Amino acid sequence: MIQRADVAIIGAGMAGASLAAELAPHCSVVLLEAEDQPGYHSTGRSAAFWSETYGGPLIQPLTSASGSFLAEPPAEFAETGFLKSRGAIHVAASQGDASLRELEGDFRASNVRLQRLDRDQLAAVIPGLRSGWDSGLLEPTCADIDVAALHAAYLRASRRASARLINNARLVDARRTDGSWRLQTSAGEIQAELIVNAAGAWADDVARIAGVDQVGIQPYRRTIAQLRISPEVSPDLPLVIDANGGFYFKPEAGGRLWLSPHDETACAPCDTAAEEYDVALAIERLGTVVDWRVERVEHSWAGLRSFAPDRLPVYGLAPNRRDFFWFAGQGGFGIQTAPAAAKLAASLLLGTAPDPMVSAIDPEPYFAGRFRN
Repeated sequence: MIQRADVAIIGAGMAGASLAAELAPHCSVVLLEAEDQPGYHSTGRSAAFWSETYGGPLIQPLTSASGSFLAEPPAEFAETGFLKSRGAIHVAASQGDASLRELEGDFRASNVRLQRLDRDQLAAVIPGLRSGWDSGLLEPTCADIDVAALHAAYLRASRRASARLINNARLVDARRTDGSWRLQTSAGEIQAELIVNAAGAWADDVARIAGVDQVGIQPYRRTIAQLRISPEVSPDLPLVIDANGGFYFKPEAGGRLWLSPHDETACAPCDTAAEEYDVALAIERLGTVVDWRVERVEHSWAGLRSFAPDRLPVYGLAPNRRDFFWFAGQGGFGIQTAPAAAKLAASLLLGTAPDPMVSAIDPEPYFAGRFRN
């Protein structure tokens, strides 16, 4: 039996689920997930923090706009918020202070709060800090995100509004026939008026199958290792980020530490896994910052972060098309920007006035048409 909908969203990770929740009250939506559960690849492997500086000044408006919703969501959406205060410290070795100055400059015109820390202030917050790490920037608003709870809340909201989620529905073919899309999936045939491409690392593959020009979405592998260290890390330790992009780490439950070498290894879309080299590199870099001893690696994993060539998200209709909408290329910031991004994309797709959350955000830098030759 052919299932019919106004909109078929390809991908049920955070991007697809959030947009489905925004669209389903206004039109019929089917949410197609290639895996046997939504959020398996990127959403389920996020490092899970909300940082207004992450992604740069053109991502910050989306992040900042999402903050209030994530902290205090509407009662009908969730009973509790999704953020837990953490704070972040961007650190630099003696020769790396230029990166901190650049970070300050990038956000000087915004409302993002950044506070300079000297060596003594850093050492008071980061125990065992080695010599040579002499300056830092405190980002006090940084918070942990309960990613699983947020994703589940969006799926519930979409379901309440009658969106249909179909798992194990990998897209095989997509053709326009008699004014609508006929989508062949591994779970059967879907008929829809419009496709939303929220397929993350597979976004260019979806465009190719649909006969739409690709925009150059490139997946990159990002590694996380869960460590036991000595002395045991305090749960109050802020997220610590190398201003030069060499690492970040933060405490997790039970005295564990999450550590990443901040790697970006280009790869094909896949069920990626951590490489031993990247885990070893992360531990080596940690040892240059603090004098902690790594007792053991309890677990390691990797996720895919997918970027357009200019590293901005891709929102909007494909050039010269009214039937294919991009909602992809959200890199590592797709979780923290999800509320604002979904509301912005929904207003573009529905042709309605933007929600007050995003009314001050100019969507043009994110339009898919910027890649047109």
